[in-house]
Amino acid sequence: MATYAIGDLQGCDTEFADLLQKIRFNPAHDRLWLVGDLINRGPASVEVMRRVMEFSDVTNVVLGNHDLHFLAIYFGGHKPNRSDTFDELLNAPDVDHMANWLRAQPLLVRDDDLNAVMVHAGIPHIWTLDQAQARAAEVESVLRGEGYVDFLTGLYGNKPDLWTDALTGQDRVRLITNYLTRIRLTNHSGQLNFSHKGGLVDAPSGWSAWFDFVPQDYSHQIVFGHWAALEGKTSNPRVSALDTGCVWGRQLTARCLETGRLSAVEATN
Repeated sequence: MATYAIGDLQGCDTEFADLLQKIRFNPAHDRLWLVGDLINRGPASVEVMRRVMEFSDVTNVVLGNHDLHFLAIYFGGHKPNRSDTFDELLNAPDVDHMANWLRAQPLLVRDDDLNAVMVHAGIPHIWTLDQAQARAAEVESVLRGEGYVDFLTGLYGNKPDLWTDALTGQDRVRLITNYLTRIRLTNHSGQLNFSHKGGLVDAPSGWSAWFDFVPQDYSHQIVFGHWAALEGKTSNPRVSALDTGCVWGRQLTARCLETGRLSAVEATN
């Protein structure tokens, strides 16, 4: 039995199928962890969704910002961006089934037997792992509950950008969501920087990658995606970056959580 964590699919279904073949994935005894951003920007969001749902019994998924963007359009009334590529998904006959399946997925997955935790973008150092898990559960409860339309309608926004326990309502769940699905750079106080999307070489002064604050003896291996500019590299051995830019013509990468072994396939586009 092996557990494979796979980077951002973003509608790259051909590469997903190729990678599953390369790692000899067998749903009879293997498991998948998918770090979010299943859809958008790539050519085959419908096919990815159907393939992921086919393996749903042996797959853990966390929501990424592109997945939430799709849900905000479908349920929350927002309009697609020019760069979005999920029109086929929005017009699919089974879109309602896929959208409701997607909104039932978590923002954080933790496995104490594997000593591993998965999020889409990262975990702020100002939270313990238990706190991160509990706050992810707050958002998950809203997404799965009666108030999900209001949450998705008010999802977008960069404020607040700094955690305080006094936060309530939409501000609280929006910031939790932004930490777990959008974080790249932060500072010592845990404030978010939303403007920088490049690599670390040109990061602005006073800001650091969120994983620079994670202790190198952290109890769990953290696997995440979201930040393709890292090219799969971090400065912390306890943090594994898995978005290697497949949708940008680079690679789709899997990491075996039991052994740490990396496998990758080249993008076909």
